Amino acid sequence: MPINENTLEQAIIAELQGLGYEYLYGPDIERDYHEVLLEDCVKSSFMSINPGITMDILNEAYKAIKDLGLLRLEELNASFHKLMIEGIPVSYQQQGENRTFNVKVVDFLHPEKNNFKVINQYTIIEHKQKRPDVIVFINGIPMVLFELKNMANNSTTVENAYKQIKNYQLDIPSLFYYNAFNVISDGIDTRVGTITSDFTRYMAWKSENGEKPAENATDFFTIMLNGMMPPSRLLDIVRNFIVFQDIQGKTVKILAGYHQYFAVRKSVARTKEALKAKSRKVGVVWHTQGSGKSLSMVFYAGIIVSDSEFANPTLVVLTDRNDLDNQLFNTFSASSKLLLRQVPKQAESREHLVELLKVKAGGIIFTTIQKFSEGEGIINDRSNIIFMADEAHRSQYGLDGKLDRTTGEWKYGMAKYMRDGLPNATFIGFTGTPIDLKDKSTIEVFGDYIDVYDMTQAVEDGATVPIYYENRTAKLKLNEEILQKIDQEYENIAEEAGEYVVEKSKEDLTSIEAVVGAKERLEMLADDIIAHYEDRQYVLTGKAMIVCMTRRIAINLYKLLLEKRPSWQEKVKVVLTASNQDPEEWHDLIGNKAYRDSLMVEFKDNASEFKIAIVVDMWLTGFDVPSMATMYIDKPMKGHNLMQAIARVNRVYKDKEAGLIVDYIGMVADLKLALNQYTKRDQDKVPDVGLAYSVAMAKLEIMRDYFYGFSYMEFFGDSDVKRLKIIADGVDFALGLEDEEIKGIVRETTALGQAETLCRSMLDDRTKQEIEFFKCVKAGLCKVAGRGKITANEINARIVKMLEQAIEQDGVFNIFAETGKKNPEISLLSEEYMKQIRNMKHKNLAAEMLRKLLVDNIKVLSRTSVVKSQLFSEKMKTVLNRYNNRMITSAEVIEELLNLSQEMTDSFNVGQNKGLSTDELAFYYALSAEPEVLRNMEDSVLVEMAQELTALIQKNRTVDWDKKQSARAYMRVQVKRLLLKYKYPPEQAKAAIITVIKQAELMSANIAI
Repeated sequence: MPINENTLEQAIIAELQGLGYEYLYGPDIERDYHEVLLEDCVKSSFMSINPGITMDILNEAYKAIKDLGLLRLEELNASFHKLMIEGIPVSYQQQGENRTFNVKVVDFLHPEKNNFKVINQYTIIEHKQKRPDVIVFINGIPMVLFELKNMANNSTTVENAYKQIKNYQLDIPSLFYYNAFNVISDGIDTRVGTITSDFTRYMAWKSENGEKPAENATDFFTIMLNGMMPPSRLLDIVRNFIVFQDIQGKTVKILAGYHQYFAVRKSVARTKEALKAKSRKVGVVWHTQGSGKSLSMVFYAGIIVSDSEFANPTLVVLTDRNDLDNQLFNTFSASSKLLLRQVPKQAESREHLVELLKVKAGGIIFTTIQKFSEGEGIINDRSNIIFMADEAHRSQYGLDGKLDRTTGEWKYGMAKYMRDGLPNATFIGFTGTPIDLKDKSTIEVFGDYIDVYDMTQAVEDGATVPIYYENRTAKLKLNEEILQKIDQEYENIAEEAGEYVVEKSKEDLTSIEAVVGAKERLEMLADDIIAHYEDRQYVLTGKAMIVCMTRRIAINLYKLLLEKRPSWQEKVKVVLTASNQDPEEWHDLIGNKAYRDSLMVEFKDNASEFKIAIVVDMWLTGFDVPSMATMYIDKPMKGHNLMQAIARVNRVYKDKEAGLIVDYIGMVADLKLALNQYTKRDQDKVPDVGLAYSVAMAKLEIMRDYFYGFSYMEFFGDSDVKRLKIIADGVDFALGLEDEEIKGIVRETTALGQAETLCRSMLDDRTKQEIEFFKCVKAGLCKVAGRGKITANEINARIVKMLEQAIEQDGVFNIFAETGKKNPEISLLSEEYMKQIRNMKHKNLAAEMLRKLLVDNIKVLSRTSVVKSQLFSEKMKTVLNRYNNRMITSAEVIEELLNLSQEMTDSFNVGQNKGLSTDELAFYYALSAEPEVLRNMEDSVLVEMAQELTALIQKNRTVDWDKKQSARAYMRVQVKRLLLKYKYPPEQAKAAIITVIKQAELMSANIAI
């Protein structure tokens, strides 16, 4: 049995039926194809789940979801989501009084009372007519779209399915007013995303019930269906795990990943257990940096405040820094409308915290841990307080006292002040870095791990990108003795006071700052950063961060960079907090809080000129710029501080391959030590950039082998003309290789380019140029032959432009440009173009370009003429098979393809000569496909039949007639009558009817009703 999209479609339907969904076949449903809602089902469901509803209220509620307004798609989607979560308020009068009936769209508390349907081939007519593969309806409303691709077809991938959904959003937008999420799948690669997700944010759902994904597992198709689509699970996800946020002025819809869903559900269950047992300890959720920990906290809070079992507790959300408090507060506030049902509040002091907690229940309050040490005694002794700590282990330690040997005073850590202030609260912790093996206080306060999502899993899932490490300390001549002194000083400070006060002890670092910040060293640092950055500035959006040891060093480095690169005035800026002791000259550079906030907005804008941020402490935790790919570190850091900082470059962004950490301070030992706290499989997950160098060299050798016998020395010369010519020669050479070798060139060059992006600083200029040559050839193969994908980085490197210039010099650029059109026309195959191709020097390149042009035009024919497209497709296949098997030369294949081109052009012109439209000509070919018919019938009679047949089909065709047996039977009868009327040869009639019906189906797909 052949594997295709229909196989997958039927598998989904069978699985969903097994989960309790009712199945319907789209064409069998009597409905208005301009409407996406199943009106009867919506109304009957509303009646069922809303006892006491009247017909007037029912009709008003239906009208409310049918006419959502004239906003942008994502805002309409958010409007419906709000109605679905909160209900539809409908005003009515009862005994002269104004009342409101809140109509439930979905009964979330009783999943079994809702109506779940799965429907395939559901035609929708809006701006265009479309028929999505599979749609899941809840109470007659289309909530989940499945778009499928054939796993057996190498040319179609889930990315094609993603692009198709994006086109649907333009062509049939009303379907997406109600959409919860989409699924794209080829039966193996299966991913889910929302209407605002780009392709990189469509993620696999890898767990059915919270178990860890198996090593090398691939069957995420079945896992997704079982993990997301059981009716009660689906309603839970829709109700509690979708959030809308305003990001840079755009409404963004976010769906929880599988790791967030199950971690939150485990946390909720453990919270119930802790409250019941009065243990006060829920546990710790460790989800690695960049994997969405803040949103997991939001989802958790949303369930806690809405689940009646918790009896409306007060949530206290704790951070250990003001900037983190603001960031997390903003994340919660952006999600507060539907999930949290309230606006969170920030405590400004210990006294304010006491005041906010005076309410008997409810509320979400943000505070920093320092407020607990501002005084002593109980802040609130209520037991219905759930205490959520962000970065649970970083500063919440110290239950036992330490003796200050100079004062004789016992000193305690923050954990004791928290416990004393809220003696009956229940504690849960969230962290992006693991608990230190020696740390017992965190477990004593919060409990053991609830869920672990480590770096390795996050990278495998595509939730984060890998991080690479490059050591450049040798460049700055900072000797080992100084490095050891820096390390020892930090060890001493951390030992005495805890890591969180390291940066406050500047007086202990004066001697070290004098060495690290020496003018000669900063000169070398500035020169090296400039050279390194200019080599990488075209990677993604060019965003980078420089981390300095002190504010003075940061400002001096900033001045040096501008001195050496005056044009960088808008490109590089310092981001520092102000101090009363600052020199006057720093004032304008540092600015105030409003200025820093504006810098944050600007740096997050990928299009802004602000590319390099120089920081000391700010922006090293909880600050996300997904496109940032490079971090230069010139500051000693340890443990979780180090891991939090380097995680700034692990965010997912478009075709970002990895983040790069460039070390100027010698922190490799600290990095290894920090990684030792992670799971065993994480410990080798920040490889040295030397690994990328090894990969690059290996891939370069492979590319040299592919081009054995071809000299590309002219690429390294001074002549631009010769350089452009050798690119075209290289493309032509590659096109003369076997098909598998061409695919190999594209594949290996892509890997070479990815490795080169990470290790450019280790490559000499000659090697960089050689890699550039291979990238140019790859771009040429992709553009001319349509093999593979050109990445944004390659476009940035101007490869495509160079290739186009090379081809232009060969005299056929116009053809090349025309073949890139979305809607090629057969009329392009003119004598002039054929002559240019025949005279082209690069025969393999000419053959590929001609093949591409003919393929495109056969596709055009296939949308209009069954007979001719099949005929030309078979002829072309025969020619290309002979060429690929080296039975004919590239010059001979060009001649044969040019002959086929002429035949296609002549065929296209037949309609004009006979006075037939495109549709009429297609039916003429359908009727005259058999040579016997042409011998026995007058051509004028066939022309008349084609015209009458076209009118007949157009008159009797209804939507989905080709799917309904009764409609198809009626159409066959009409065609038979017409053939009898014109005395069509009976021996050929049966085949003609089949061909005509196929041609009529093509008309259905291309002509709007």
